[in-house]
Parts: sequence; structure tokens; C-alpha cells
Amino acid sequence: MIIRSDRMEMVHSDIRGPLYEEALRMQAEGTEVLKLNTGNPASFGFKLPNSVRQALSRHIDEAVPYCDMRGMPNARDVICSYHIGRGIKGITPDDIFICNGVSEAASMAMTALVSVGDEILMPSPCYSLWSNNAYICAGKPVFYRCDPDNEWNPDPEDIARKVTPRTKAIVVINPNNPTGAVYSRETLLAIADIARKNHLVLLADEIYDRLIMDGLDHYSVAALAPDVPCITFNGLSKSHIICGFRCGWMVLSGPKGELDDIKSAITQLASMRLCGNALTQLVIPAALVDSESTRAMLVPGGRLYEQRRATVETLSKFEGVNLVPNKAAFYLFPGFDKEMYDFKDGHDLAMQFLHEKHVLVIPGGGFDWTEDLRVRIVMLPEAERLARAMEDLGDFLKHHKR
Repeated sequence: MIIRSDRMEMVHSDIRGPLYEEALRMQAEGTEVLKLNTGNPASFGFKLPNSVRQALSRHIDEAVPYCDMRGMPNARDVICSYHIGRGIKGITPDDIFICNGVSEAASMAMTALVSVGDEILMPSPCYSLWSNNAYICAGKPVFYRCDPDNEWNPDPEDIARKVTPRTKAIVVINPNNPTGAVYSRETLLAIADIARKNHLVLLADEIYDRLIMDGLDHYSVAALAPDVPCITFNGLSKSHIICGFRCGWMVLSGPKGELDDIKSAITQLASMRLCGNALTQLVIPAALVDSESTRAMLVPGGRLYEQRRATVETLSKFEGVNLVPNKAAFYLFPGFDKEMYDFKDGHDLAMQFLHEKHVLVIPGGGFDWTEDLRVRIVMLPEAERLARAMEDLGDFLKHHKR
């Protein structure tokens, strides 16, 4: 047998890992499973905005040839204007690379940035895209703590303690996946100051910046720290219900010349893969102008708002459950009292819940969180269905009390 690369040893994708495979096996045997494992809105009846549909149909012939390896000029122009509007200074369309989702953008940026043994500071809990890319690049993810008692904001003191001579960058996921947190301005300024003092790159995953609830402000860390080298990641997958289009991008900003060598390396990688999916780039100008279809989901009466309310109100009734309601996106990361219930760990809880109630959730360990017993719940089914699923969770917990 040919042995896989040792760089794959620590790579994990729990969202589509053993629990997901077990759910597929159950479905194949005729069991209906409610899959709350992945943020895929169209699977739950969210519709493609008309602005996106029209842009695609009117311009489809423009996507037949390869386009610029960095992305279509018109799309990069609009992306640039969007991020200037978010406060990022000194950028031009040449600082933007359109990719096949933020997943590819993150992979390209990390490949260009990380050498063997480099350390990348990233949050715990963390979306595993980031830790996995560190492993694949033969780097080392070093996790800093996000505090559930402080609305899941990162702990800047913990970040500062974990900086070493091998540290290369700090990953900031804001709004956060899996917690749905929106970081405070003060927290972001503190993180930027750590990067500034230690000459580190900020890697800012901000793909949920248009999915903010409750009238909160979202601050782009690159805008708060124009003197710090930063790569900002964004895309349309969630805000415009086009996950399958794989439409994401990255924006390089900061002091003039500071990221030139990284940009050159990213250009090499972009050239190797010829170009991002040109069909998806057709919709970017129309989508970024269309904020109304996104906003309508986030206000009282909108689907995401009402689905959060149904989930949080139902879960809050149960003993031994602690949660911080999300402020953005559609993820909840509730915790469960270890002493009250008989679960060995988060995986055991999730597997038993799947078998007994036929609902798939992902344990906290899948997001590099080991501090207590948690799962991530994706709140995308309609409110009534989510409320029933949470009632099932409450009944499940009642039967697993010690």
C-alpha cells in the first residue's frame, strides 16, 4: 500500500467526517436525517436572489474563455470599491484575487506565506479550513482562546503570550464560525497591536460581514489597522445563497511594499490554476450592489432572525445547557454540563443524538475546542422545524442525565 503524505496526519474535516458518513449510511437505509452539520442555505429552501440570476443569464457568454488569473477586471473593481467602503485604505483592483471560494483563497495565501515550522495563531474554536491549511503547509497552528463569558471575543492576553520567534501570522475569523460572534472594536484593535509589535500578518476571514444581526457594527480589522499587513477574505457563498458557485476573494492591504513578495507568490499560484470559475465572477458586481436580499433575512420576520429565535428560545428552556446567542451568520455553539450528562465527549454526544433522534450536529472538537462539551448547530431549517429539533435535543438530554 502506498502511504499518504505525513502532512495529512493532523488534517480533519469533521463537518463531512465520520458523523456525516454515518448519517449518509442511515439515509441509505431509509432513515430521514436532519443534517445540521454544514452551512448550505440552498439545501433548506433559501432562493437565489434575482440580481444574481439576471447577471448570470445576461452575461454568460463572457465566461466562456479563461479570464485574468486574478479575476475579471469588472468584478475586481466592484470588490475594491466594496472594501474601500468598509474602510480599507490604499488598495486597488490589483490587490485583489478572485478564487474558487474562500477555501481556495485561504489555501493559496497560506501556501504563499507559510514555511516549514512557521506558527500561525488562530482562534479556538476555529473553522478547520485554517488549521488544516497550516498542517498541509507543514506549519503549526497555535490556538488562542476565545471566551464564551465575553461574547466569544478572543483573549488578546492569551494571543500575546503565544507569540514566539516562529510566529508568522494571526488568523481572525470575524464574524466567527462556529460561534456566530461579532468581535468588539477594542478586541480587534488589541489583536492588531500584537501584530504590529511583532511584525505579523493578519489573516482576516470576514465572509459573514454582511450577515450581522441586532443592529451591530462590524469592523474590518484591515480598516482599523492600515499600518499592519493584512489579507482579508470574503465571498458571496452565504450572503447571496450561492455556496455551489464557489465565489470568494482575498484583498491584500497594509504598508506599501510589505506584502509584495507574498503577492508575487500568490500570483504564481493563481497562474498555475489559470483562473477562478469565470461563471461565478459574472454575478459579483450585481450581488455586491444588492444588499436588500441579504438584509431581509436578518430583521424580525426574516428567516435567519426567526430561526435563531426559535433555536435559542427552545434550547434555553433545558437544564444544563449554556449558550451565547449568535450575533451573525447562522451558527450556535451551545455547551452542556459535563457533570450532569453521561456523554464521554462531544463526539459521543453527537453520535448518540444522531442515532436516537436522527439529527446531525458537529462536536466542538471538530472546531479545535476541547475546553468543555459543545456542539455546533447550523440554524438553516425553517423555524418550526428547528424548534422541533431542539425539543428532540431536550428530550435526548433528559434521558442521558447521570
